[in-house]
Amino acid sequence: MNIPSETKPALWGIAGGAVALAIAGFTWGGWVTGGTAKSNALQQANDAVVAALAPVCVDKFQRSGDASANLAELKKVSTWSQGEFVEKGGWAMVPGTHAAERVSAVAQACAVLLASG
Repeated sequence: MNIPSETKPALWGIAGGAVALAIAGFTWGGWVTGGTAKSNALQQANDAVVAALAPVCVDKFQRSGDASANLAELKKVSTWSQGEFVEKGGWAMVPGTHAAERVSAVAQACAVLLASG
């Protein structure tokens, strides 16, 4: 196949432009691969579940029989251990949540809401 000599520079320009566009798109344009998009979507979904379940945990905590004593005890515990305190108390467990990672995240968010309120 004989390509005219005038066409070769145009083809090289198109190829170079495509490479430059891809580099610019992934670097500055916000383009991501399918795996990164899936990972980001999963993280956002988990964050939304935690944000929705934390107020339920706070309500369960406040409705427990000895809520004021538990709140005083929660505030005595270090900030790093408050999530564990809520998790061990069982207030973060919501029917249908089986993932330990999610329960820990809900417990931590619940402890933050309780300690700040």
